Amino acid sequence: MNIEISARLVATIGQVWAGIRSRNPDVPDVVITVGAGASKNGLTLGHFAASAWQSGDDQVSELFVGGEGLKSGAEEVLTTLLHEAAHGIAHTRQIKDTSRQGRYHNEKYRTLANEIGLTVTKSNKLGWSDSELTEATRTEYAAEIQQLAAVLVAHRRTFAQVEDGGRKNNNGITAECGCPRKIRISRTAYEAGPIICGVCDSEFIATDAAHGEDSEA
Repeated sequence: MNIEISARLVATIGQVWAGIRSRNPDVPDVVITVGAGASKNGLTLGHFAASAWQSGDDQVSELFVGGEGLKSGAEEVLTTLLHEAAHGIAHTRQIKDTSRQGRYHNEKYRTLANEIGLTVTKSNKLGWSDSELTEATRTEYAAEIQQLAAVLVAHRRTFAQVEDGGRKNNNGITAECGCPRKIRISRTAYEAGPIICGVCDSEFIATDAAHGEDSEA
């Protein structure tokens, strides 16, 4: 992602976040970061980290957006922002909305998600975490969805393609979910779309750098 693309993306996410805050005063101000969401535990679309940054005498919370999730489009990115904004409301109101190191979303989170305009469903591992826009929210945020759509011109790849003598490496890939369980799959099948574990509801992510996983600097 070059500087112009990233600058426009972060600026637009900031504008959309401001729009969310204007409608929901308990959503806090944040420092926005965009980066790799893929790990051996699955794919993180976003997270809210309370008071993660220091600015002079003030502590400011962080909004992280996983670059891989940008591929899903403007409505899904807005869903991620609203999901994290609900966590922000919990922080402002001093409500404990998660447990298990912030992974399990409880009934209090469900209430906040509904308040901010999301429908959430429950999974065994993550609780009330799976989020969707309501039709009313989709209509209310139509302008923000258009803003996001205009800047979602790139996304972070889960892993880099491996070149071998000018030829694409077609070796199979080892992928791991959050359980963790491991599978071996062809590169073509892996690249076709997300593969979700039926036990933990997390995505299988390539774990073997020798088979094309992105390396981190």
